[in-house]
Amino acid sequence: MFEEVKALIVEELGVESDDVTMDANIIDDLGADSLDVVELIMALEDAFDITVSDSEAQNLKTVKDVIAYIEKVK
Repeated sequence: MFEEVKALIVEELGVESDDVTMDANIIDDLGADSLDVVELIMALEDAFDITVSDSEAQNLKTVKDVIAYIEKVK
């Protein structure tokens, strides 16, 4: 799961693979802006066939949060 999410983040945000860790904050550590976050959420929804509400998306701050959410809803 981590590798799949990591690959999506690298592709969507254009960051180095080594920068994507479980504790990496999507905005603070990986430099995503609000548009990047929206595009990342859409990519995650497509890749994992899930739906992320706006309120849930606001809680996805780290890579660990994203993985925990996907595991919870799958």
